[in-house]
This record gives sequence, C-alpha cells and structure tokens, in this order.
Amino acid sequence: MADERISWFPVPTDDELEEPERKLFAKATEVVGFVPNVFRSYAWRPERFRAWFGHFKIVMEGTDGLSAREREMISVTVSQVNHCLYCLVAHGATLRQLSDDKVDADRLTLDYRRADLTPRQRAMLDFVVKITVNPVDCAESDLDALRAHGFSDEDLWDVIEVAATFNFSNRMAMATGMLPNREYHDLAR
Repeated sequence: MADERISWFPVPTDDELEEPERKLFAKATEVVGFVPNVFRSYAWRPERFRAWFGHFKIVMEGTDGLSAREREMISVTVSQVNHCLYCLVAHGATLRQLSDDKVDADRLTLDYRRADLTPRQRAMLDFVVKITVNPVDCAESDLDALRAHGFSDEDLWDVIEVAATFNFSNRMAMATGMLPNREYHDLAR
C-alpha cells in the first residue's frame, strides 16, 4: 500500500534526502529489493540516522564467537519481550534467511523457548531476556555461567551490546509508530 503511513513523524521523500541517504537507499534496493521503512523513518534526522546505522552494522556483523544468525536470535528475543512489531517482522525475516529450518526460525522469532536451541543458545537468550526485563539484576555470575558455555569476554560484550541496541531500536520503533515493510512478510518463505 503506497499510501500506508510508516511513522508518526515526518518521512522525507526521495527528493528530500541528502546524498548519503540516497546512496544507502539505492544500495538497500539493490541488495534486498526495497528500502526498509526504518531507513525512511530515521532519515528524517539524517545525522542521527548515520550514527545509528554505523553502529548497527558493526554490532550485527558476525564473528567466530557470535554468528550473524545468533545476533539475529538476540534481536528477535529482545523484540519478543518488548512486543516490537517492526523488529519482530524485519528481523524475523532476516533470521529465516540465515536459517536452514524456516519453521524453527519462526518459532524462535515468536517464542525462543519453543525453538530447537542448543544449551549455549538457550543460556544466551535467557540472559538477553534478563538484560531486557530486569537489567538491575544482572551480575557477574551471569557472565560466569555463559563462560561455562564457551562464550569469550568479547562474545559476552557482543551479546550485551546487541541486546542493548535492540532495546533502543525497539523503543524508537514503537514510540514513533514505525511499521515494517510489507515485503518482509514474504522473505525466505
């Protein structure tokens, strides 16, 4: 629906975009086939959008210790807890793309406790829920328990940073009335 309102705030038209956003939108269209509504929404404040997106790209880049798929698992788990429509739809689609089992990816997106997870992944996601719901209760013993599952300190930092990033992004998406692109619903189905 071309006239669907995607944010409660102004959304710049393509001809109102600054050059960095025009290039990013063109790249997004080339790579995924459309411009994510989060880009269109955040482009209203271009300096902040650039800072957010730069951080987001680094945080979501997979490493040997924490894969891109595991980072997406964190994103959807935080988004489950926060009930963030935008991130559940968008990152659920990305998780399906990164997963061999699309049904299990959907289960993980909707309720990680019902997904087929390793003990390491379950411990990670349980900690992510704690970060999201009651961060004041986080303790060094939580990190020690995750270290026992093979997480390095760098991995643990990344788990925490991805969870914190999505807590921020969820709140921005929900408080600005952001809607996910309809195209996400068909991806990796």
